[in-house]
Amino acid sequence: MDDAELAVAAAEAGAAVVRAHYGAEVEHFAKSATDFATTADVEAERAIVAVLREARPDDAVLGEESGLTGVAAPRTWLVDPLCGTLNFAVTTPLLATNVALRVGDRVEAAASADPIAREVFWTDGTGAWCRTVAGDARLRPSADSALVDVNLDVVHPDPGRFRPAALLGHPDFRARYGGRVFSTTLALAWVAAGRRAAYVTDGRFTDNVHFAAGIAICRAAGCVVTDLRGEAVDSPGGSGLVVTADHATHDHLLALCANPSDGIGKQQV
Repeated sequence: MDDAELAVAAAEAGAAVVRAHYGAEVEHFAKSATDFATTADVEAERAIVAVLREARPDDAVLGEESGLTGVAAPRTWLVDPLCGTLNFAVTTPLLATNVALRVGDRVEAAASADPIAREVFWTDGTGAWCRTVAGDARLRPSADSALVDVNLDVVHPDPGRFRPAALLGHPDFRARYGGRVFSTTLALAWVAAGRRAAYVTDGRFTDNVHFAAGIAICRAAGCVVTDLRGEAVDSPGGSGLVVTADHATHDHLLALCANPSDGIGKQQV
């Protein structure tokens, strides 16, 4: 089994656990005053790690719930067993199970599974596809929907650079786009699939278990992927993420996010 198929298998194993717990009573484990994990998060991560360990025992694994396991190695699997835990807890079917393989400084294989729709978005680093019971269909980004997902969760507060609520209320944004708040990184896969025109968030993205798979899938599908300055998401001093179906949408959203006179954010040098 190659790395891409392994990523798919691992993501599907985690998604099956999440699906089995969906709508059932699960235990909550507090992480902070506003965040928690559940039995589904923990058990899904165990299922994913078991698949990876059996196939690649010498690789390292960085999981959201269990942290880094295995000897430090050039090959590291990044695992987010349940992105959208708050949605899961209130039976809102917007969820993702994310698995990505970083080799050196590049993600070379990734999968993002939707446990409820039973779709798996995946990449081998050269192309990107959506797998269903009917088979694999190549992902084709499109801005035709004019729908933009904006992450309202504070990933990495950066006062003065980006305020998502202000972006959603900006008159130029509202004139051109339909704002959506998805609350899971499955939204990234939807940009790659042409179901969304763009996705915008703050945050830092080096070895980010939540975003690594989605970013890799979007890049392989041909999306435009930068930080809020229009530079690489992992560049020094970078912050935030803008993923769009095309360059025109990307340029317009960057301008809206960077215009200090509108109170949304400002470039920092």
